[in-house]
Amino acid sequence: MNKKVFVSGCYDLLHSGHIEFFKQASQYGDLYVGIGSDATYKEYKHRRPMFPQEERLFMVKNVKAVKDAYINEGSGVLDFIPTLDIVKPDVFVVNAEGGSDAKRQLCKERGIEYVELQRTPHAGLQARSSSSLKAELSKASESNAQTESCGIPTRLDLAGTWIDQPYVSQHHPGWAITISLEPTFEVRDRCGLSTSTRNMIKKIWPVKLPKMDPEMLARLVFCFENNPEREDGHISGAQDSIGICVPGLCRHYYDANFWPKKIENTNDEMTLRFLEEHLVMIPLEPRRPGCSVVEGKDITPAKVKALADAADACWAAILAHDLQAFASAYKASFNAQIAMFPAMVNPVAYGKPCPEASVEPYIQKYSAMPGVLAWKMPGAGGGGYLALVVEDAKAFAHEHEEAIELHIRRA
Repeated sequence: MNKKVFVSGCYDLLHSGHIEFFKQASQYGDLYVGIGSDATYKEYKHRRPMFPQEERLFMVKNVKAVKDAYINEGSGVLDFIPTLDIVKPDVFVVNAEGGSDAKRQLCKERGIEYVELQRTPHAGLQARSSSSLKAELSKASESNAQTESCGIPTRLDLAGTWIDQPYVSQHHPGWAITISLEPTFEVRDRCGLSTSTRNMIKKIWPVKLPKMDPEMLARLVFCFENNPEREDGHISGAQDSIGICVPGLCRHYYDANFWPKKIENTNDEMTLRFLEEHLVMIPLEPRRPGCSVVEGKDITPAKVKALADAADACWAAILAHDLQAFASAYKASFNAQIAMFPAMVNPVAYGKPCPEASVEPYIQKYSAMPGVLAWKMPGAGGGGYLALVVEDAKAFAHEHEEAIELHIRRA
């Protein structure tokens, strides 16, 4: 029976150096590989991996020299200990740079042979390391960025919509929750994705947002869009500029003012992936000219409190990665919105009901589909998109070609 050999690492950007290391380690016996989880990678390297743990596991498992591979369930530099308990290896192999007294001592305590290998490239190939490869990619990316447009982001509101208007938050303070989205799809006008704000930004920065403090940038955009000479007298809510300019997941607290009292955001990779894995958008017809979503509004303290409570629950559920609680709060927030603004779903055109512009049929259609847990209209509603919480975004998009998967902008 062959000896069991164990190695552990992150193996992001799998390259020829990794393959050669696996090949050399497998000469000691059957090779088993422990792979650092996404959470451990971020904790240890202070950034997200290029490839998620499932993809890294798939790649490593399919390397010829590897017998089997596992995601390490532990944390820190010894995150592989739970995997060690599963494999029960005879030999632990590390490269010289990855060796440590802690690993050597652990092997001694467990009666495992400890082997350090020098980093050597395969014959005829250039020496490779993940750090040098990432440096080269970063350099190439910066070069490409000078000639390519990365596009102006847009935003999707998740909960608390309308509370950024003082005539709403004066009844009860609360949070609005937004995510900044990469423009990987056609961002259409009058569709609830703050295109008026986005178009204003393009007047100043046509290609991409400037590199500066996101909150200060959002305030500048807000002031530019809502200049004193604006003829229509309308003041756009701050959630649009904040949602676009502040990357990741963001919430902003309003209390009878146009600008929030406080702004909080997170770029936690696992949280952003949780949202990406469970959110899709369905394109609808844009909101029709002349359609109003504020006619017939009925704003009361109790209804605004329901909106604020739903946003609180939504934020907590997202941070906990609790899908059922997220869907429940997401739906509760939308129900609170339409309780105050029923024309979000059944718009009024030129002062009269406009049944042909109703989005009710779309809600009924998609809410009944398997895998759909919650739904809402982005922004002011009245058309544009239906934003769904689903059990599996990728699977849903595969089954429904009209569905758009979302990519949240990272910091």
